[in-house]
Amino acid sequence: MKTKFLFFILLITSSVIAQNTNDSVNNSTDSIQKLEEVLIKTNVIFGNKYIAKNRTGSAYYISPAELKKLGYTDINRVLKTVPGVTIVEEDGFGLRPNISLRGTSPERSAKISLMEDGVLIAPAPYSASAAYYFPSVARMEAVEILKGSSQVQYGPFTSGGAINMVSTQIPDHFSGRIKATYGSFNSGQVYASVGDSNKNFGYNVEYLNFNSDGFKNLLNDANTGFDKNDVVAKFRLNTDKEAKIQQSFETKFQFADEVSNETYLGLTDTDFKKNPFDRYASSQEDQMTNEHIQLLLTHNIEFSKNFAITTNGYFNRFERNWYKLNDITANGDKESIANIVANPDLYPTHFNYMTGVENAPADALTVKANNRKYISKGVQTKLDYHFYGENTFHDIELGLRYHYDEEDRFQWKDYYSIIDNTMQLTTKGIPGTDANRISSAKAFASYVMYKFKYKNLTLTPGLRYENIVLKRENYGTSDVSRTGIDLSVRENKVDIFIPGIGFNYKFNNNYSVFGGVHKGFSPPGNEDGQKPEESINYELGSRFNFKGVKGEVVAFYNDYSNLLGSDLAASGGTGSLDVFNAGEVAVKGLEVLLNYDALQNNSNFSLPLTVGYTYTDTEFLNSFGSDDGIWGTVSEGDEIPYIAKHQLNTSIGLEHKKYSINLNGRYNGAFRTVSGTGSIPENQKVESAIVLDLAGRYHITSKLSATANIINLLDNEYAVSRVPAGLRPGHPFGIYAGLEFQF
Repeated sequence: MKTKFLFFILLITSSVIAQNTNDSVNNSTDSIQKLEEVLIKTNVIFGNKYIAKNRTGSAYYISPAELKKLGYTDINRVLKTVPGVTIVEEDGFGLRPNISLRGTSPERSAKISLMEDGVLIAPAPYSASAAYYFPSVARMEAVEILKGSSQVQYGPFTSGGAINMVSTQIPDHFSGRIKATYGSFNSGQVYASVGDSNKNFGYNVEYLNFNSDGFKNLLNDANTGFDKNDVVAKFRLNTDKEAKIQQSFETKFQFADEVSNETYLGLTDTDFKKNPFDRYASSQEDQMTNEHIQLLLTHNIEFSKNFAITTNGYFNRFERNWYKLNDITANGDKESIANIVANPDLYPTHFNYMTGVENAPADALTVKANNRKYISKGVQTKLDYHFYGENTFHDIELGLRYHYDEEDRFQWKDYYSIIDNTMQLTTKGIPGTDANRISSAKAFASYVMYKFKYKNLTLTPGLRYENIVLKRENYGTSDVSRTGIDLSVRENKVDIFIPGIGFNYKFNNNYSVFGGVHKGFSPPGNEDGQKPEESINYELGSRFNFKGVKGEVVAFYNDYSNLLGSDLAASGGTGSLDVFNAGEVAVKGLEVLLNYDALQNNSNFSLPLTVGYTYTDTEFLNSFGSDDGIWGTVSEGDEIPYIAKHQLNTSIGLEHKKYSINLNGRYNGAFRTVSGTGSIPENQKVESAIVLDLAGRYHITSKLSATANIINLLDNEYAVSRVPAGLRPGHPFGIYAGLEFQF
């Protein structure tokens, strides 16, 4: 459903997310500095900034106030404000982000633990961890990022860290929010939410539609954008507040669907310089369609103020078919689109077919139906018990999870000609004749975390245990009915302990030092005997408040004894998803975050300033070869691709009880797209870029506000990636305005 019409209706009634009292503009100095955040209790890592700030490890909490202030609908732009996070953009709208934490591979965010409401949310986190689905940040109440030591609570990926998206909570009283925006590229968004709580029952229902015609140019002004819907309903039953034993049972149902006219096909260097927003004619049939369903049941019981148990049962189903150009055949020679775009002079006829300059005969263009179905389900429980001594505090947390997930590939290829720039289907493929297999995983995970606090010292030793059985059943491309006549099965088992310990020492309320060491882990593939990814990770940091400058400085070092890579089509590989050994790697870096309110003594205005900087240095400690497009042949001393050494994020705002203006600027240093060392070859490089965004808000009444966002204020043309196949542009200048209403 397009939101253009709804937008004008909602202009009359108004719109958006209301800030609660603690997040109101009257009190908004710098929400990054504020500790008086509302505590979110359900399925979170931290729940507020104060807890994140006092954790024995690097942690960051993006509050409801910050999300509202930024006004972003793109998770890439939200996370780039956090030091230690590296983002590789893809589509310009953040539909499928590529996220790295402290130097992990960013490919499809496959090396971090992604969660929504404390539950793993990647389509198949153990058996096929590439995150082709990502929750819409526009419906989130908060975002939590955990890096460094003492993250053994959250797995299976412990090398880089965890990200938890906190969805809209059930309100304490009857309230609702409506938001409507419209802007460049015929982009629109409508969000509506209503909820209430009484003595024993609460609910919240929300709807989100986000769509755009896209900013890329295809023949006949074809739509290169997307249309995405999201529906979430939550219901809670709870005991009386006076009950001796407090209990609650919450049900969450979420449904999302998406149609996006997105392609794997980028541009050559020459064509990118001419117009980075063009698309070749051979991508005209490319389209991603998907549906996602989540059912989450949460039971919480508090036997006393000191002892509570939270249990989640969850089921996620994700179905997708990315129908996209895969390769081109000319003169009997078939070549992948990645090879053609990278070497157009070597494949002139292939390239002419690709661009539509030359008519292509029947079956010259291969379009793959990359059809997959995912299931992820399980049950997890957390027991938390704490008690006090004379000068001590003790907290014991025990977690258990049984999990199953699978990826079902049932794919085929269709073949096209291209005549006068128009593709015509010449041979229709048979489903299952390109890939016909199921990869699955059964995993039992447990952890114990002990928090000991004596005066100003806090220690958090912890231990995680993972037992994983990974399996692949390949029926073969000739057995589309799956009778099993050509069935081949392989299996791999992993049994591992993952220890970690962190500390935090507060000298006073203004200065503390924290750090720790923990074991990094990522599950291997399903090939028998393949070893998991392992590392030893160290960090040391300080949080401080010096003359009004509040901040955090952290140094980290990740020592990989066995880094794993995955053969993803999204990174220029074959798409087999086979995992391979990349050996020993060292990743080290520095993270800096500084906050200052230049008008902190002014009762009417605040002028928050923020600076975030990340330095990341990577080095392979051995040589190897792979078929992965972004790694290839690696020599000792090479750097990991797609990790910029320098990233800088700055923001300045002017905030008043009637209005706020925030300018955000970010610098992303140049990075290499293929492993190497020394100066970066031009054809293996993504240049550095500076991007400015502007967000404004004016409060018409206490319930009605007008909002505006300008993306890429300076209209810089810049590249974000060279994968899957060719250079891809970042979001151009765009302006979006809307109304927000709360009741």
